[in-house]
Amino acid sequence: MASNKDMRRPDLVVPYQEPPPKGDNVEFTSTLSSTLPMAAIFTRNRYIGWASVVLSIQNWLGESEEASKSSASTPGYFTIGMSIMALAVTYLPMFLPPPPGQRAATGTEAAAPIPPAGA
Repeated sequence: MASNKDMRRPDLVVPYQEPPPKGDNVEFTSTLSSTLPMAAIFTRNRYIGWASVVLSIQNWLGESEEASKSSASTPGYFTIGMSIMALAVTYLPMFLPPPPGQRAATGTEAAAPIPPAGA
């Protein structure tokens, strides 16, 4: 038969103490979730756009209460909106293609010549 006697010693019990809050906690993921949408817009790279969406959702879900109350950090829903907008910009040429006959500009080349007015 098993004994119902409690074998724990009450004099060895250590009460729980909450660890002190960290001072200046700079989160690398919040920096990435703000920077990746801009990189996706500038490069029009869809993979970076999808990575920014996933990272911003992950950052929003893992946001602590202290970070959400802080006025210095960007709210999680704003970074999600920014990353979804960046993803939409990367897919924009599929839905609004450039006019036919227009050459795609790289932004680093010389401007196209203007035809003479008399021609």
